[in-house]
Amino acid sequence: MLKPLGTRVVIEPKEAETMTAGGLYIPDNAKEKPQQGIIVAAGPGSKDEPMEVKVGDAVLYGKYAGTEVTFEDKKYLIVKQSDILAIV
Repeated sequence: MLKPLGTRVVIEPKEAETMTAGGLYIPDNAKEKPQQGIIVAAGPGSKDEPMEVKVGDAVLYGKYAGTEVTFEDKKYLIVKQSDILAIV
């Protein structure tokens, strides 16, 4: 598994919606990038910034935050703790 350093976390993004509330299907090229996910790994933090989130937390993060990586055929997002907006 990926092990983030410092105050970074690894997030497994939530799947994008495939259907609207009205029942219309959304094509792949029109789907919005998800902004919600589950933390699957967290770094140790630092003296100045202790970790406020932990593995298993559902979080909201900025739309353009972090770096997308693919590991073992799964997509993950590595973000700094400061890019996390809220715990859900």
